[in-house]
Amino acid sequence: VPLKPGRSLMDWIRLTKSGKDLTGLKGRLIEVSEEELAKHNKKDDCWICIRGLVYNVTPYMEYHPGGEDELMKAAGTDGTDLFDQVHRWVNYESMLKECLVGRMALKPVAATSETCCTLPEEKKALNGMLPKNKVLDDTFKDLTPRFCSYDWFQTDCLVTVVIYTKQKKGMNSEMVIVDHQDGRLRVDSILRDYSYLLHIELSYEVQEDITVRIAEKVGKVEIVLKKKNNLPWSKLGQPLECHNSFIKYTDRGLYYRKCKLVSKTEVTHDTKLFCLMLPQSTHLQVPVGQHIYLRKIIAGTEIVKPYTPVSCSLKSDFKEPFCHDSTHLILMVKIYPNGLFTPELDHLQIGDYISVSNSEGSFKKSQVQTLEDLFLLAAGTGFTPMIKLLNYVLTNVCTVRIVKLMFFNKTEDDILWRNQLEQLALKDKRFEVQFILSEPRKEWTGKQGKISSSLLSEFVKRSKKDSKLLICVCGPTPFTEQGIQFLQDLGYSKEEIHSFTA
Repeated sequence: VPLKPGRSLMDWIRLTKSGKDLTGLKGRLIEVSEEELAKHNKKDDCWICIRGLVYNVTPYMEYHPGGEDELMKAAGTDGTDLFDQVHRWVNYESMLKECLVGRMALKPVAATSETCCTLPEEKKALNGMLPKNKVLDDTFKDLTPRFCSYDWFQTDCLVTVVIYTKQKKGMNSEMVIVDHQDGRLRVDSILRDYSYLLHIELSYEVQEDITVRIAEKVGKVEIVLKKKNNLPWSKLGQPLECHNSFIKYTDRGLYYRKCKLVSKTEVTHDTKLFCLMLPQSTHLQVPVGQHIYLRKIIAGTEIVKPYTPVSCSLKSDFKEPFCHDSTHLILMVKIYPNGLFTPELDHLQIGDYISVSNSEGSFKKSQVQTLEDLFLLAAGTGFTPMIKLLNYVLTNVCTVRIVKLMFFNKTEDDILWRNQLEQLALKDKRFEVQFILSEPRKEWTGKQGKISSSLLSEFVKRSKKDSKLLICVCGPTPFTEQGIQFLQDLGYSKEEIHSFTA
């Protein structure tokens, strides 16, 4: 929502550093009961609990980008689930640290064997799965996976970790994320909506470069490590937090690694392509339609923003350019001169580092595998998730008949990759693009205006009766919400509409 003057993120950071008492408790931390929390449920007295910590968000009301009404949905209650649904990537602990009231009072619960297991002797020598009746962290209810297991073997110079996911469909290199940092190996295997994690402090040093191999038909993953010293290993290493755990992917939490900026090129007057190089010891391939998060400390506060990786360019033959491989991430970013995050990003020099998270997103390739008609509605940099989607559908979906993009911008100068889109439309008869401007110059002969039911009713038309279609929407929140509402009013089902949100 539009914020009042003096209510930007930087203004909030200044307020938190001013020394003003934002909790009303003069620096005291208290234990908060459910009954006490429930009393603070008004705009002028609003407490919210997130993961057991209670915050007085009353002073934050006017600074919240989503508006006061969104905060009020969790007033006087545990807002953890609501927070996770909307933006679990935000570091609330940093943003609201001066608003901390205290912890929730815990109700006494009967101890059970499942929740009271302590780390057994097996921690001292890790080799394969932990016993089923033991856990490493009682935060998680089901740490020992029912479907996955792992093993390892070695030669004189190599160590190979093998994960048996037992998933015979959909297992590919995008579903495995590997990081080796400071002697710690972290392997996150994504199995539909779940995550199986190996997290191990290795017994000995290994070289930076790693090899990941996927046997898709049997769901087997191999991570090959090169020994620094050709010594025999008696064990793989020591288990770390959440090792050998199998939980919902959205419950896993974000993991970051530092990536180097290797190039920065202009796309338009205010938008640039940033090419980031992953560490040599990281394997991360972002699936179509998913985004990552960039994290940076600004004025002492951790700021996190989502971005969707793109290709270096739109190629008419839709072959991935060389620079877009498993070692690079390409981001298309609009720079806001008065913003907090993007100017800092723009100030990065070639060779500087920034933290990049694992990928997230609700889009699945299965949504387009047998598609006949694809319609894309994009506003501004809402175009970014459409780039890889265009690439994938026109290259891999043999059933597709038409792919149409309606691209909304203020002026002609704001249109991203206009020439490339027009060239693609000339070379591939399945593809069509329409540019809609809200503030065109007098000489503009194309369509103008904003997203509307009349525009969409003309644009979204099936190639044949009952053809299988998908309509994807991405842009500022009001644009996306209006677009979805217009489409639903025109009779399209929720299954036929996908919105890219972070």
